[in-house]
Amino acid sequence: MKMHKEQATNFLQLIVAGHIDEAYEKYVSADLRHHNPYFPGDAESLKNAMKENDGMSPNKTLEVKQTIEEGEMVMVYSHIKQNPGDLGVAAVHIFRFREGKIIEMWDVGQPVPEESPNENGMF
Repeated sequence: MKMHKEQATNFLQLIVAGHIDEAYEKYVSADLRHHNPYFPGDAESLKNAMKENDGMSPNKTLEVKQTIEEGEMVMVYSHIKQNPGDLGVAAVHIFRFREGKIIEMWDVGQPVPEESPNENGMF
């Protein structure tokens, strides 16, 4: 059963759609800790940053390209655009679940370049 992959992608899709409180209620443990270097490591700080980003970029999109689940760990590789005309970023979110809730989270991103010599593209 690959339940955590579905939970992780649903969480990200709710966040991008601006349903941040709902995403946290459904999927996030009260004990969440995250590793985003730009914010304090508690759940509330990250939630507030997500709400701020939603206010600045209400038309952002997330297209999941690949997911991997191993035990309680899930990796989601996606293409995120802050607005439709944006080239966006390739993003990797890594989640650790405990008892069906996200207990720990990491995220890294790489901007999609306008031009690249790699004929395979980023996705």
